[in-house]
Amino acid sequence: MEENQKNSEELLEQAERAVINSIAETMDLYGVTPSIGRLYATLYFKHDPQTLDDMKDELGMSKPSMSTAVRKLQDINIVKKVWKKGTRKDLFLAEKNFFHYFSQFFGDKWEREAKLNLTAIDYAKEKLVQILKDEETGEELKQRAEQDLKQLEEYRSYCHWLEQLAQSIESGEIFEFLPIEKTNPEETDSNK
Repeated sequence: MEENQKNSEELLEQAERAVINSIAETMDLYGVTPSIGRLYATLYFKHDPQTLDDMKDELGMSKPSMSTAVRKLQDINIVKKVWKKGTRKDLFLAEKNFFHYFSQFFGDKWEREAKLNLTAIDYAKEKLVQILKDEETGEELKQRAEQDLKQLEEYRSYCHWLEQLAQSIESGEIFEFLPIEKTNPEETDSNK
């Protein structure tokens, strides 16, 4: 019986390690290094809040490195500090709802991208219209300004679409078009 327990424990660790490695490798998408991604992924499999010391020991990182990594994960809202009665040390918990995290992270990024670019497009359009109205501007410059204006209108369409995408994510409307599939545990092939 003890041998079965040990074997099951090893299989569990292998399963978790495979997902931890995968998450760590893809966290660059969120602007974090693989080592910080590994921290998040390790926390993801913890069902109770962890202290910096707990995480430091498990990952073999120094406390200052661990503190910096946790702060980075807090900055992107994928790790939260939690309070527990009777504990004086800071405790941290990973966001486990990827749909919530995705919505918040990318919605904010895309909204920022759209707003910044629309502001730049408006500024550029003013300058280009000045060029086109100036009778002393040469024909070659006017043609270039007209081409730029056409391109910027296409870019404006993209930015407005991106704003709508960000708003649909923030409101949850996107999930009407792309519903979240609930995996039925009975349908999962657990014999693989």
